[in-house]
Amino acid sequence: MREPAIIEAPSVLGLRPSGVQELPTALLDAGLAARLGAVRAGRVEAPAYDPRRDEETGILNPEGIARYSVDLADVVDGVLGRGRFPVVLGGDCSILLGSLLALRRRGRHGLLFLDGHTDFYQPSAEPTGEAASMELALATGRGPRLLTDLEGRGPLLRDEDVVAFGFRDTAESAEAGMQPLPPRLRAIGLDAVRAVGAAAAARRAVGHLTADGSAGFWVHLDVDILDAALMPAVDYRLPGGLTWEELESVLRTALADERARGLDVTIFNPRLDPEGAMATRLVECLGRGMSGGDD
Repeated sequence: MREPAIIEAPSVLGLRPSGVQELPTALLDAGLAARLGAVRAGRVEAPAYDPRRDEETGILNPEGIARYSVDLADVVDGVLGRGRFPVVLGGDCSILLGSLLALRRRGRHGLLFLDGHTDFYQPSAEPTGEAASMELALATGRGPRLLTDLEGRGPLLRDEDVVAFGFRDTAESAEAGMQPLPPRLRAIGLDAVRAVGAAAAARRAVGHLTADGSAGFWVHLDVDILDAALMPAVDYRLPGGLTWEELESVLRTALADERARGLDVTIFNPRLDPEGAMATRLVECLGRGMSGGDD
């Protein structure tokens, strides 16, 4: 894999200032840069947070998210241009839009979406207007144009270039009225992962993402894909989820492919990890997943 370059993206514009904005500092303090052998490529600060829901779009901070996405895309684009592998540390899941915008500037790309939730809400069904519950819908062109047509390049992804992997929120999201995943978007939920094993499911996902004209793919990691009993330091917990070993296997499989273009990490909340044990374990997981090592 190319030399990793860490970008700090502590935005909570798509959520709330609950603590996830401290994710980059917590993982860096836990030794992530040294573990990955990574350079530091900068920090992108977010505009001021506005707790008022925008009346026109139904989303919190839509203009701020749009501006932030462009700013983050510029930094990710610079890392890619230097031949390095961007590792973007959020923040909430809305930071994904900036990374995808950087790739969209370079052509057609795919997305391996590792998340306990499918995040495909439309504003009318999201109770508080959090874009962190909508980013996959926004990235595929569903939602207000301000966030679905960034730089006039929308949608950032084609449905068929996405694999939603490891989610377990089907019943919850249906009850809340979330729009269904489109038929061309590949869905491999937690039960399907377990049916064949994490590594085999990841190979299928990567095979799908690299089969038809894509220039590569991004990996989005929301740490709530992990079993809530193993990773309690997240704001929205669901029972079940991947084990640490399963996640490491998925990351090794995906990131070993030369067409993997970058990775983001979101939603880990250090305020729910006062002893730092989860940060240390997450750094170990990322290190093993990105190096292929079993130490």
